[in-house]
Amino acid sequence: MKVEYKNRYGDVHTFTKTEDGNILWEGNFEYSRCGWPNVYTEAYAHYVLDGGDMDLEQFEKEVHEAVYDENRNYVGMSEINQKYGKLVYSDTSIIDMLDTSGGPYISSEMDMGRFAEEFKGMIVDRFERVETGYKIIIKK
Repeated sequence: MKVEYKNRYGDVHTFTKTEDGNILWEGNFEYSRCGWPNVYTEAYAHYVLDGGDMDLEQFEKEVHEAVYDENRNYVGMSEINQKYGKLVYSDTSIIDMLDTSGGPYISSEMDMGRFAEEFKGMIVDRFERVETGYKIIIKK
C-alpha cells in the first residue's frame, strides 16, 4: 500500500508500509532538517551528586528554563541551566524528527494515522536514512 502526501509546494511524498512493519518515506529531502534526541544522563548525574533532588523528568524540563523579568523580558538562563545545560548533548546517531521544506513534519511519538487510516496506531520511534529516502521505524 502506497499513500501520497502533497505538500504546500506541490512536492509529492509517498509512504509505503514495508514487510518488516515500518514505513518507507520517499520524496524531496533536498531542503529538510532533522533533529536528534537530547541526552541528559551526564548532566543529571552531576546534578544529583551536587545534592539535587528533582527526578529526571523534572530536571529535563528545568535544565532548559530561562529567567524573565516582570515585563516578560529575557534576563538570562536559569541557575540549573547555567550549571548543567552545557552537559546536555544530542545523540546524533538517532534521528527523531524530520521536517521537509513545505512539509510534512514528522517526529517521534507521532501517530502515522494522520496520513492514512491504514497507518493508524503506528507510532514513530525514529528514522533511518535509506537510498530512496527514510525508513520510519515504528515502535513495536
